Order: sequence, then structure tokens, then C-alpha cells
Amino acid sequence: MTMPEERALSFACGDAWLYGIVSLPAPASTAPARGVLVVVGGPQYRAGSHRQFTLLARDLAAAGVPAMRFDYRGMGDSEGDLRSFDDVGDDLRAAIDRFFLEVPGMREVVLWGLCDGASAAAMYAPGDARVAGLVLLNPWVRTEEGAARATIKHYYRARLFDARLWKKVTSGRFDVKASVRGLWQDLGKALRPRQDTGKGSGVAAPAHAPLPERMQAALTRFGGRVLVVLSGADLTAQEFADLSARPGAWQQLLGAPRFTRQKIDKADHTFSRRPWQDQVSSWTRDWLRSW
Repeated sequence: MTMPEERALSFACGDAWLYGIVSLPAPASTAPARGVLVVVGGPQYRAGSHRQFTLLARDLAAAGVPAMRFDYRGMGDSEGDLRSFDDVGDDLRAAIDRFFLEVPGMREVVLWGLCDGASAAAMYAPGDARVAGLVLLNPWVRTEEGAARATIKHYYRARLFDARLWKKVTSGRFDVKASVRGLWQDLGKALRPRQDTGKGSGVAAPAHAPLPERMQAALTRFGGRVLVVLSGADLTAQEFADLSARPGAWQQLLGAPRFTRQKIDKADHTFSRRPWQDQVSSWTRDWLRSW
């Protein structure tokens, strides 16, 4: 397989310089109409955990899809102050501007993000007509109540059937008091009254609204195609799955035909094994070809 061409990029965002890499299809390929911008999440830079973003970009370029990955301000090689995932709109716009300059003829872009990178992409997308789609891996919708419910439902239940736990208990190496105290705290948070997470109206949620409400409103306003990929062995993914399974605005939203959902049952949060990464990449390629 021919390796894609890769170019190092620098571009301005305010008074800071950002740095990234674009992976381009072979020159003989048909001029691409759509590209993929990888949106990093958490304390990450453009290579990603286990080089996932690098491998994804190269795989997409080999399949004829240009891909770009970059560092936000304050991350990796880029200048500026570190900022939260819900304050990177200017960074994303600057990166998309440069991506279009690097790929003449490209008409639209898909944002691909993991964790709070997925959340950043979702909240940015409605405000930029060039964004035609989103790929969201384990989207971050964290609240204290949601995290507690996911922990009780998925973590504690799994631990009850874990032979290693009972071996620790019988050998006296398990701190029962600390475990019960943690469970009691999670129960207190989980039993708080559920809040409505939006009516599905598409109206932008207030900046002070809970994150799930802001995410739901943004995805409703966006209106484009969305691929959601969840890990079966990750509490962030489980919190999103539990939220979206409840009757109401989230369930109605994700049931729309423009949403596609996939899941890798045993995968961890960052899809650390190569077969999991390859599966995510394959789903991304197939989804891009499907529309």
C-alpha cells in the first residue's frame, strides 16, 4: 500500500501559532470532496493514545479521504494557554480554514473526536456550515449523578462476579469499609432527582446548563449525519449510553435515521488494542462511503 503524503502545518489562531499534520491521498486519486478533521480530547496531542489518530489519518488517506490532526492552543506543540474542551471553537475554525486551503476542491468536512474531543466537535458543528458530519467516540457527557449511576450499574455489578475481588476479600486484602463508603456516596448522587436534558427543540442551551443538555441541543441544531462509537468496558461510554437510553429528548434524537451507532463490547476508553482501532477505522471509512 502506498503511504499517503503528509505535510506539517502551522497556522494562526488569535495571537498563537498552532501546529498540525495533514495526510493526503495519492495524487492519482479522485479529487476528494470530503475530509476528516481529528479533534483531540483530554490531555492529548495530535498523535493520540497508542498513536490512534496518526494511524486513523493515514488509513483514511490511503482510502482516498484527506485527514488532518492538530494541537489546540496550549496542547502539544501549539502556543497559547490551555483551555477547556468547550472553549476551543476558535481553534477548530482556524484548523478547518487551513484544511480547506490544503485540499483544493474539498467541499465539506467531518469532525472526528474521542471523549471530550467528541463533545467539543458536537458543540462546534452547528455554527459552521462546512461541517457535514460527526464521528463521536465515547462522548463526554459527565455529571456527578450520571457518573454515579453508571458506576453503580456497570462497575459494581461487574465486580460482584469478579473472582479476583472475592480472592482479595477472603485473604483480608480488601478494604471493605472504604468500598462501602464509596458505594454509599455514589448511591447518594445517583438517587438525586433526574433533570430533564432538553425538549429536542433545537434551541441553543444556556452556557450554564448541564453538559448533557448543551450536547443534546447542539446535536439537534446540527442536523447532519452522526456516527457514534461506544466502548463496552468504559464508564464514560456507559454514562452516554444510559443517558441516551432514557425516554425523552435524547432517545428521540439518537433514534433519527441520520444517527448510526456502533459498539465494541470489550474495548476500553481509548481503544488501546490494535484490532479495536482497526475496527473503528473500518467503521469510519464505511460510514463515510455510505452517504
